[in-house]
This record gives sequence, C-alpha cells and structure tokens, in this order.
Amino acid sequence: MASVQQPSLGTWAVLALLREGDTHGWALVRAMAPQAEIGRVWSIRPALVYRSVVLAIDAGLVSRAGVEQGARGSPRTLLRVTSGGLRAVEQWLADPVVHVRDLRSALLLKLLFAQRSQLDRVPLLKAQRVVLEDAIAVMEGQPTGTDAGEVMLRRFRLETTRAGLRFVEGELARPADYS
Repeated sequence: MASVQQPSLGTWAVLALLREGDTHGWALVRAMAPQAEIGRVWSIRPALVYRSVVLAIDAGLVSRAGVEQGARGSPRTLLRVTSGGLRAVEQWLADPVVHVRDLRSALLLKLLFAQRSQLDRVPLLKAQRVVLEDAIAVMEGQPTGTDAGEVMLRRFRLETTRAGLRFVEGELARPADYS
C-alpha cells in the first residue's frame, strides 16, 4: 500500500468489489446503495463511493483500466484493483475485526464478500472468535468500578461482546451458503 493512512471501510468495500472484476464508478455506487445486496449490509452515499475510489487510486490500490461506452452514450472509466490493492484487500478479508463496535459493519461485509467469492470463511470466523474471547476475558478480569455510569457501560460492552461471540459461533456451526 502506497498510503500510510489506513483505508476507510468504503475504500475496503470498493477494493473488495473490484477484486470481483473491473467495473466503473456508477456500478460501485449501485452495489453499495441501501437497496442493493452490499448496501443492505453496509451502505455509503454516492459521493463517498467516488471519494473512496479517488483515495484508492491515490494510494496505488486501484488503477484506471480503460474506457467503455456507457448505455446513455457517455464514456465510463473502468477501474481495476492493482496487485498491491489485491494483496491488501485479501489481507483485510482474512483479518478479524479488532473493535466490537465494528462487527456490524466490517465483519458482516467481510462475510458477505467471502460468500460472494466463495471463500472459506472459517479461518476468519475462528480468528474473530479468538479476538472476542480475549476481549471477554479482559473485561471479566477488570475490577468493578463504583461509578454507576462506568459500571453500566462496562456491562453493556461485555454483553455486546458476548453477543458478537454468539453470532460468530453460530456462523461457525452453520454451513456456508454459496447459492
């Protein structure tokens, strides 16, 4: 990766879509619209999709791959993930989510892209289970505070992490659905 800054979730989604094949910006926008398959899991406004494309190009993760004639006559620039972008997105797809707050967005996106590409999701889920089990052990080992707000927040975080773990374990028990 040419950029030092960590790509946004939008950029990762763009890279994962381009990993599936060359396409143009409007197709990426449609794929991440709220009513689309990806957008139902995690959606992003069109302007942010295009911004993610620009950032990915600037970082050397995506390149322009030519021009095709659009359905309405205007030419569209085709985009292609670079070899560096491909390595980066494949690593992102394999890495567990670090923060529990990102399970709803990042983990579900990773699982959806794994399903779309018929990738084995078990290694990701097993790695995610370890992250969540470790987080639970740390939280359970912390002393209980006396501040009511702190105690309530700690309980909420612990229960949210446990719920994430139950989801991951359920996914591990469920066969992959590539239909």
